[in-house]
Formats: sequence, C-alpha cells, structure tokens
Amino acid sequence: MGLTASDVLTYYRPSICERRVYLRERGEQEEPPSAFDETLERLGIRHERSHLETFKEIVDLSVIPLAERIDRTREAVKNGFPLIYQGGLTATFPVSGIEIPVTGVPDFLVRKDHSYLIRDSKISRRITEKDHPEILLQLQLYGLLFERTFGQTPSGLQVHSGTGEIIDIAYDKGQSVLPVLENILNFKKSQAEPYSPVGWTKCGGCPFHIRCVGRAEADHDVALVVGVDQNLARALREIGVHTRIDLLTRFDEKTLSEFKKPWGKSTQRVGTSAAKILLMTRMMEENVEKVLAPPAIPKHSDYVMFDLEGMPPHLDELDKIYLWGMKIFGERPSPFLHATAGFGPEGDRAGWMSFLNIASDVFKNYGDLPFVHWHHYERVRIDMYVDRFGDPDGTAARVRSNLLDLLPVTQKCIALPLPSYSLKVVERYIGFKRTQEEYGGEWAMAKYIEATETDDEIKRAESIDQILKYNEEDLDATWAVLQWLSGLSTPPK
Repeated sequence: MGLTASDVLTYYRPSICERRVYLRERGEQEEPPSAFDETLERLGIRHERSHLETFKEIVDLSVIPLAERIDRTREAVKNGFPLIYQGGLTATFPVSGIEIPVTGVPDFLVRKDHSYLIRDSKISRRITEKDHPEILLQLQLYGLLFERTFGQTPSGLQVHSGTGEIIDIAYDKGQSVLPVLENILNFKKSQAEPYSPVGWTKCGGCPFHIRCVGRAEADHDVALVVGVDQNLARALREIGVHTRIDLLTRFDEKTLSEFKKPWGKSTQRVGTSAAKILLMTRMMEENVEKVLAPPAIPKHSDYVMFDLEGMPPHLDELDKIYLWGMKIFGERPSPFLHATAGFGPEGDRAGWMSFLNIASDVFKNYGDLPFVHWHHYERVRIDMYVDRFGDPDGTAARVRSNLLDLLPVTQKCIALPLPSYSLKVVERYIGFKRTQEEYGGEWAMAKYIEATETDDEIKRAESIDQILKYNEEDLDATWAVLQWLSGLSTPPK
C-alpha cells in the first residue's frame, strides 16, 4: 500500500474526512463531478497552462506513464533542464513503523542555484494554513520527496496562486506532512470504515455525500441533529452514544449541559444548548414539529424578498456579487427585480449602483418595508459593498436597517424534524417545488463562469436567464416559508 500527494487532497477537501480516504482506497463508487467541479477543474488547467506558457525551455512529462515519468524526471534533474513540467517524484518513508512508497507530481520544477524550486499552480487566492492547509502540505511533501530522491534540499517551495502571484513557502523538512501521512495510512489500512460525523455543510461537494448521508439517516446518527457539531458527535460516540435514542436515553438537560466536548486544545461544556439539542433530537426521532413561539415577523402590507448570488474570492478578483435579486410580495406584488454586474472592469460597480437605484425606487413606491433574506450573507455583502463603492444617497443604509433574516426567525419559532435549517431543506419540508432540475449556489456560479467565458451572446444570455430563474425561485421559496411561518398556530401560554 502506497501513499500519494493526492491523498492529502482527498483527506482535506471539501472538508477533513477520514472516511473519504478509506472509501476511495477501496474504490467505492463516487458521484459524478458536478458542473461546478468541472468548471473548477477547467479553470485550474487553464491557470496552470497560462503559467507554463511563460517558460521557454521545457521538459513536458505530463502525458508519460508515472513509472517512466519518474525515471525521466531523475534524468532531467541530473542534466539540469531549466523547467520540468509535471515531473514524477518517489521515495520510501518510515510511516507507522514501516517503509511506505510515496509518490507525487509537482506542477513545476524550476532550476535555481544548483537545485530546483518546486512550484504548484493553484486557482486559490488565499494560500494560508487556515484556508488551504492541503496546498501547503502537498508542497512540503514534494520538498521531502525531492530531498530523498536527489540528496539535496529544493531551492524553495512556491505557489503560483489564483492572483498570479508567486508565494514562497518555508520548507520544514517534512515536520508538518509526515504526521498527516501517518494518519492517512492508518485510514487506508483500517479494517472497519472510520467514523466521520456527517454534516449538511461539511459533506456538501463530497463525491460520497449521498452514500454517507443516506447511511447516517438510516442509522439515526446523532451527527444529523441540529446543534450537534462535529466535536460533540465524536465525543458522544466515544462513550457509546451513536443514535438519537442513545442520546435521549443517556442524557437529560442537566447531564448533557455538563457533558464536555473537545474545543481546540481544551474542552468545553455543551452548556445552554443542551435543551435545544434534546428537543431537536426528539423532533427527529418522532418525526414531528413543535411550534415554540410566534414568528417575529413585523406586520407590513408588503415585503421584499432579497437574495444575492456571488463569486467567492478564489474564483474572481473580488468577492463579487454578480446578481442582486428582489421581488415584492403582499398587497402590491412586483415582478422579479434584479441588478446584474457587467462583464467589464467597471461591471462590479455598475451592478452595485443598479441595485441602489432599484432599492431606492422600491422605497419611494412602498416606504420602509422589510427586506427579507435567509442567513447573514446579504447583510455582510451590503457592508462590504458600502466599503468598496460607497452609499451616495444612503439607500444601502436604509436597506440594511430594514433587513429581516428569516433563518433565526424560523429557528426560534419552530423545532423541525430536519438535519438542517438551510432554505433548500426547509422549502422542501413545507412542500415548495422548483421548476429547474438543476439549481444551487455552486450550480449558479458555474453558469456565471460559463457566461463570462463565452463570446456567444446567445449562450451567454441562456446562462444568465437560468441564473435569474434560479434566483427568482429562491425569492419565491423565501416568501413561501414566510407565509407558512405566519400561518402557524402558536403554542398555548
């Protein structure tokens, strides 16, 4: 059994998961890549190729079988070629007390000072331990492989980041990556499938998502209970609490509040969240809902549903909002209102100013009505854009003061037998149906990237129309949830 630099990526992305390492080692069937995954792969290849084109003398080993590639890499390094593209490195390391073959394929080996810089090309723009530990660990492994293979340290470790910047990484001679390799090897060798708590956010984007969540649901895993985080799920499992019935049988509010879970390098009591966790556990186990309080929704004749679509900074030069969507419901409903960012250098500002104009008209026609959204994304992005482009007539401040986050309203109003309070989960629970077969934030980002890359105006318009429809149905879903909440019977005093 060997290890590869790709195993590090398997372990860390989309979130740390020992089970994924185990399943991939055994060739378990994976879900096909999503449109978003395919878009990221295409962008990554293009980013890497654009960097390759900056070099003149190149030994390109990218299409050669690995065994031959490793031999050719040794030969190319011995002969001092200026640039080796997709070379192969291998060495044996003592891992868990045994010698294990380890291989890696760095993107670039760049000749410098009688040795080589090892450089990987990544579309990520935040190359930090917090954001992308797997990138740093892969580079450390390449450095160690190079040193073991050629008997000399590399000239340096570098990342060609999504901004085009070359970022230097200090070489630590394997101190950070060797313990990780040991963990990965243990997961691969495990006779039983390792436990890794499932989570609605944690497991999104994983190719084993459907498999693992389906099994967790069948097993009544406590990790699916809202309020049970990863650390608590693991701590409960260590004392034999695997299922919802186990949790309800073993704990009451007092004992669960005093139960300790890992917290950084220390521990932390569950505390006041114990009551809500036990309540949510009972709701899921009995498959019932419980109204806790009247929904804190201000009375108004009309409401603006408000939803944004954005690009994260690792895919765009800015943390960019490309669609500002609004739709008024109530006594005087409106058509779908939206502002879109342009595709040129001034497009981001143009989108913001268009949004402010639309919002200003809404206030003129309707007064100070609530802008209803789901979670804090809209509030955070409004603040970001005020800092970026300003708020000339105070419209953004007025929108912000009228924001109504429906997520905490829902959480405080009703306990649901659901593993998540995400809009997509809650809307399905209340019976809302969409018209699109494919949808979601990542799907919309993939469509937007398609639109930015094509010169075909018809295809661009088709992609934008699909995004607009998705955003409008997000607004319709938010309104459906608001109406449902407003119609709930409140509990007796």
